[in-house]
Amino acid sequence: MTAHGFTLFDTAIGRCGIAWGGRGVAFVQLPEARDSETRARVLQHLPGAREAPPPPDVQRALDDIVALLRGEARDLSAVALDMERVPPFHRRVYEVARAIPPGATLTYGDIAERLGARGSARAVGQALGRNPFPIVVPCHRVLAAGGRIGGFSGNGGVSTKLRLLAIEGAHAAGAPSAEGGDAGPLGFDPGAAVAHVRASDAALAGLIDAVGPFRMQLDRTSSLFLALAESIVYQQLTGKAAATIFARVRALFPRAHEGLTPEQILRAPDDKLRAAGLSQAKLLALRDLARRAADGELPTLAEARRMDDDELVERLTRVRGVGRWTVEMLLMFRLGRPDVLPVDDYGIRKGFAIAFGLGDLPARKELEAHGARWRPYRTVASWYLWRAVDAARSG
Repeated sequence: MTAHGFTLFDTAIGRCGIAWGGRGVAFVQLPEARDSETRARVLQHLPGAREAPPPPDVQRALDDIVALLRGEARDLSAVALDMERVPPFHRRVYEVARAIPPGATLTYGDIAERLGARGSARAVGQALGRNPFPIVVPCHRVLAAGGRIGGFSGNGGVSTKLRLLAIEGAHAAGAPSAEGGDAGPLGFDPGAAVAHVRASDAALAGLIDAVGPFRMQLDRTSSLFLALAESIVYQQLTGKAAATIFARVRALFPRAHEGLTPEQILRAPDDKLRAAGLSQAKLLALRDLARRAADGELPTLAEARRMDDDELVERLTRVRGVGRWTVEMLLMFRLGRPDVLPVDDYGIRKGFAIAFGLGDLPARKELEAHGARWRPYRTVASWYLWRAVDAARSG
C-alpha cells in the first residue's frame, strides 16, 4: 500500500489539511472547528498517514490553494491527483468539475450531459458529495437546477459553499444579494460579501444580525484631487466644522464649474485660504496636493479605478498630509473597494473589542491576523465594526 504524508496549512477560510501519495495529492480536508478534528478527518480517510513537510509539487499545489482562497486567480486543474481509490464514474465527474474556472458554475445536470449520461444528475451529486479533493476538484462550483445552491459536504455546509463562491465572484440563486444580484455602485455584490463574512466568523455573524442590512454608501466625487482636498480639510475636525471650512474654501471660487481645481489653489494667496479657516499645516498640504495634481503626479479618477489598493496607497501617501488612513477611506467610500481593513482606525479597533468581548483594544497584528478570514470583503467587516461602536454609544 502507498505510504501517505499530510500537513495542515493556513488559508483565508481557516486551517486546511492536505495529504499526498506517490501519484500526487490524495486528500484535501477543509477546516474543522479545531486542528485536532481536521487532523482526525485526514487520518480517518488515510489511516497510517504521517504528518510531514510536503514535497515540492504538493507545496506548489498548497500555495495555489492558499492564493485562490485569498481571492487571487489560480488554476488548479493541472495538480496531480492520486485517484487510486476513486471509482471510475467519480473520476469522470471530477474531470468535468476541474474544468470549471473560478467565478463560473455548472449544475449537476450540466455535468451529467457533458458525460453523455443525461438523467444522472443525482449520481453526479453523490459523486461530488464524496469528493476527496475539495478546492482542487471544485465541487463548490456545481449547483442544483436553476442555479440553486444545492448541498455541500464540507464543514459549515452551504455556508462554506457560499463563502467559496463569494471569494471567486460567483453567485448562486437564493444567496443573499444586492437588488438585481449585481455589484451595483459599490463594485461588488453586498449580499454575497455579507454572506461570506457571516460564514467566516461566528462573532461577526452575530454583529451582522444585530445591526441589520449592509447600507454603506459611496461619496461621489468629480476628481481624485477634490476627494483628497476634502479629506485633508476634514482631518482632526468634527464633521460639522470641517464641512463649514471646506464650503468656505470652495466659495472662494464661485464661478468655477468644478468648485475647486489645483490651479485655483496654487493661485490663491495664503491669507485668503487661511481666512477660510485652514490651518497652516492644511494649507501646505493642499498646496502640495495641488502642485502634484498640476504636474501630473496625481492619478486621475479613471486611472485610480484601474490601480490596485497597495499601488494607490504608495502613490497617494507621497502627498503631504495624506497618510495611509486617508487613502483607505478613499478606497472604501469613494472607490468602493471591497477588501480594505483600516487596522489603525480607533473605531475599527474599538468595534472589534466590542464584537469579541475584549477588555482592551486589539494590537495591530492581532487585528490583521484575525481579519484575514474576512478576505476578500474586509470592507464589509469594517463597516459592521464601526456600527458596533455606534450601537454602544447610543445604548
